[in-house]
Amino acid sequence: MERRLIDFWVGIFVAMGIAATAFISLNVANLTTSTSGPTYEVIAEFENIGGLKVKAPVKNSGVIVGRVKEIYLDTGKNMAAAKLEIEQAYHLSIDASASIYTSGLLGEQYVSLQDGYESEKLKSGDTIFLTSSAIVLEKLIGEYMFNKANEGVGK
Repeated sequence: MERRLIDFWVGIFVAMGIAATAFISLNVANLTTSTSGPTYEVIAEFENIGGLKVKAPVKNSGVIVGRVKEIYLDTGKNMAAAKLEIEQAYHLSIDASASIYTSGLLGEQYVSLQDGYESEKLKSGDTIFLTSSAIVLEKLIGEYMFNKANEGVGK
């Protein structure tokens, strides 16, 4: 009887450990539920989205207000487009801007929204035109190295 009780508690402990590991993994991978209420969708077009992924957070003043729902290439404009799912509790003006930033040690990328000053608000299906693309570290290093090499040529 005592052996069965010990086995039972060990099983409960192992199950709780597996559940905690799954919970942490989902939070780190941003695979938890996307939003907590009704949403509307807007599109933001970028020249370069870097490593932005579907379900990446959309933040306004550091607060998560939505998620990236879809990423695709707009072949007509030759630009990357991100469909953003924003909670209806957060209203953005039509002159809002979107930027792609990197946060954390793992380099998670997210979309940062900056509200504008117009009184008219974005509606579902609208496009954010004021965007700033992701900064690609490799491109910056390449430009720095190229500039340093050109400095040596002129001497």
